Amino acid sequence: MRTELLKTDTEGIEQAAATLRRGGLVAFPTETVYGLGADARRDSAVLEIFRVKGRPADNPLIVHVRNNVEAGQIGRFDALTLKLAEHFWPGPMTLVLPLRQGAGLSRHVLAGHPTVAIRVPSHSVARALLEAFDGPVAAPSANLSSRISPTRTCHVVRDLGGAIPALLDGGDCQLGIESTILAASTDELTMLRPGAVTAEEILQVTGIRPRMTGSPDAPGSPGQLPLHYAPASRLRLRATDTEADEISVGFGPDCGDKDMNLSLTGDLNEAAANLYAALSTADEMAKSKAAGIAVSPIPDTGLGRAINDRLRRGTGNNG
Repeated sequence: MRTELLKTDTEGIEQAAATLRRGGLVAFPTETVYGLGADARRDSAVLEIFRVKGRPADNPLIVHVRNNVEAGQIGRFDALTLKLAEHFWPGPMTLVLPLRQGAGLSRHVLAGHPTVAIRVPSHSVARALLEAFDGPVAAPSANLSSRISPTRTCHVVRDLGGAIPALLDGGDCQLGIESTILAASTDELTMLRPGAVTAEEILQVTGIRPRMTGSPDAPGSPGQLPLHYAPASRLRLRATDTEADEISVGFGPDCGDKDMNLSLTGDLNEAAANLYAALSTADEMAKSKAAGIAVSPIPDTGLGRAINDRLRRGTGNNG
């Protein structure tokens, strides 16, 4: 198969929407990472996502929709989740909601769960595609399962080039780290995956600090598998030194001597935006030398929690 690289103009968007209508897969940019989209109502299209990615069948997918009204046609909001949706959508937050009867989604999207993960993206290209397609789009990250998430077109081509019909070339993703995934029950919030919306921001809006949890054995949402977001090379975290056979990834002004730096100024937003691209580059350098990757310590506060979550899962340790 030849993967067609589409421009993000009106013609390219319509071509991508037509591919989705035919049951094909389309990679497209969001504000977080590139997604691999399929018609969320069509079994064969959703199953193709799992096949192309090599994704475990028990790992549910996020459904992308245009607005809160469409989200409410698929999932059932309560007062707390509605407040979150009204404040953070469109944006990098995914809400896990009870599935509404008659939602019309493929059962494979849910992976056996009575809930559905929903997001309203803010990226202009993603929104234009959803508008042109006029339906829900199931979209995990556009990479091989467990590997580094794609934030650039070249990352998608690296993993899925020749395996999918189309790729919308939207340039680099702005935030560079996946959405925060939340579930709610009465007056409690559970963060199933830390992401671009921090616990502090959620506390400010709701008055509730979400608790952290997740089950890698039977994931109730995406992003909970113990090995995820991983380079092919071995990864060593919180490294204060670098061994002779390692590519070094630093953070902050004291790491100017590293092979690359997520943020010389110690800015966690910049570090998140650079994380996957830096890991991808370091992985290529390490593979050419049969070497590993050493990542400097990153503060485990604010957005740093999401960065450290991805790095821990990149080693196969979700603890």
